[in-house]
Amino acid sequence: MDNVFEQRVEWKAVLAQPGFVYLFLAMFVSLFGTGMNFAGVTWYILEKTGSPVSVSLLSVLVMLPGLAVPVVGGVLIDRVDRRYLAMALDVVRGTLVLVTAALIAAGAARLWHIYAMVFLLGIGFAIYWSTANALAQEVISRKQLVAANSAVLIAIQGGMMTAGAVVGFVYERAGLGGILAIDGLTYFVAALCMLRLRRGYHAPQAHRPEELPAETAASFSPASSEQPTLAPMAEPELSAVFLRDLKEGIHYLRGQPRILALGITYSCMMAGVISSNVLLVTLAQFVLKSGARGFGFLEFGWAFGAVSGGLLVGGLVRRYSATAVLITALAILSVGHVMFPYAGYLALAVAMNALFGACRALGGVLTQTSIMSTVPRRMMGRTQSAFAVISTVLQVTMSFSLGFLAQHAGLPLAFLTLGLLYGGAVAAAIHARGLSAVAVAEA
Repeated sequence: MDNVFEQRVEWKAVLAQPGFVYLFLAMFVSLFGTGMNFAGVTWYILEKTGSPVSVSLLSVLVMLPGLAVPVVGGVLIDRVDRRYLAMALDVVRGTLVLVTAALIAAGAARLWHIYAMVFLLGIGFAIYWSTANALAQEVISRKQLVAANSAVLIAIQGGMMTAGAVVGFVYERAGLGGILAIDGLTYFVAALCMLRLRRGYHAPQAHRPEELPAETAASFSPASSEQPTLAPMAEPELSAVFLRDLKEGIHYLRGQPRILALGITYSCMMAGVISSNVLLVTLAQFVLKSGARGFGFLEFGWAFGAVSGGLLVGGLVRRYSATAVLITALAILSVGHVMFPYAGYLALAVAMNALFGACRALGGVLTQTSIMSTVPRRMMGRTQSAFAVISTVLQVTMSFSLGFLAQHAGLPLAFLTLGLLYGGAVAAAIHARGLSAVAVAEA
């Protein structure tokens, strides 16, 4: 795992990559709106219902499409130009959010409208996230993967951080309608950034065999790495093409146990990040008694820590083993969340959440960099989508469980369960390290 991290992090070289700045801006703007949307809707549901279970239902709805959509989306991501796909998803999601904002402004919105919007956004998000990761791999060189993944994470968390800083104030003054109006516009700005990323149509299937990472190219036969750019439109059985691509993706992951272990590590971590919002809003409301502003400060703390972690990861992996940094960060997430409900002051809770954000950044950059350095570009959509399905299963299960435990058994037990999920990520990371050691010994 450590070989790819030996390259020196050069931020100027990453930003000089053609199109990468526009990808950075697109993700920053999009995640700013998404951060405001999710925080605003979460607080709105809790305010209307007073029930952590209702908040957990919200999380389940946004993640539920991830159980099935990535199966189709993964094949689609590896078939069409990922830039055009991301733009289409942004335009559709932006229109949906603006329509919902208009309903709220007209006084015609009902609770089910909010739930429906969240569910439909979940469908788009289930494809968009894997699309963005696959597109990032296309526009950066392998030598700059650590810095590029750090920059992507900074864009994501920087957007979330900015949103966290203002969401409480916007909610108090403009309500959910104002938040959704801002979110809807950010999708269109992100689509314009994607439009400027590059020119022409670039099909993922057109990547040449020599573009594969050296350690992975040997595992592919010429037949599997020299597929035609796109299947002919007149092909009689489109379903046969879909099934062929799907089977190829499954076959690849079955032959890459280390990549699968890293994917499980990342999935456990992502499930913990998303499902923890169910507990975070409850902590802010009923333990810290800090209201929407306190929730916004907690979100800001997380994102600030994540940005800091993204900036520090390059220096850390040059000084320490990347696997040691990863496992340590995951262990802090596990133990820290068990202790989180006992933070009786807002300032302490914000500081702890900042530490968690930094650990999440380190874990995300290290796992994604290792995955991107190994998985061929033409397989990235299906690989990322497979991990998205695993993550979604965990997210749905955890979101409902955490909401139920928070309401009926108390926050300490709910946070203990969350800590155990991060413990699963630690175990998967240790397993991946063992597989790497075996591979090195056999070589």
